[in-house]
Amino acid sequence: MNIRIAQQDDIETLFEIRTSVIENYQSREEIAELGITPDSVAHMLKTDCCAWIAEIDDQPIGFSIANATEATILGMFVLPAFEGRGAGRALMQAAEKWLWSQGLDEIWLVTENDPKLRAYGFYLHLDWLPVGVETDGDFAGAMKFIKRRA
Repeated sequence: MNIRIAQQDDIETLFEIRTSVIENYQSREEIAELGITPDSVAHMLKTDCCAWIAEIDDQPIGFSIANATEATILGMFVLPAFEGRGAGRALMQAAEKWLWSQGLDEIWLVTENDPKLRAYGFYLHLDWLPVGVETDGDFAGAMKFIKRRA
């Protein structure tokens, strides 16, 4: 498996992966309603965000994306056929390492507030700490996790 930094010409691949997941599925239309479009992602990657793509035999199988200004991991998604092969862990490590390199001491992410979901347990397994349910904005009802620099 190879982890590489995503480039502008990878943006369509990010959307293809994002809309292929089973848990936490959102259509392109639902994502666009949140303001996430190819143009907005292109802008993010030119400014304060970085994304990584996991590949097996040059086939993109997953990605993560982080925002340094907000000190957050915006998302991490793996194609269902490739789950359980370590791509998620490797993508999270790439995002965390980059965020720490930006001088941050604490980072955060949100996921659905359901401990039965795989993502919830995955973040716990990677030593993320659930700190409470978000009550405002786009993330209302989601569980916020934090991680502090070791």
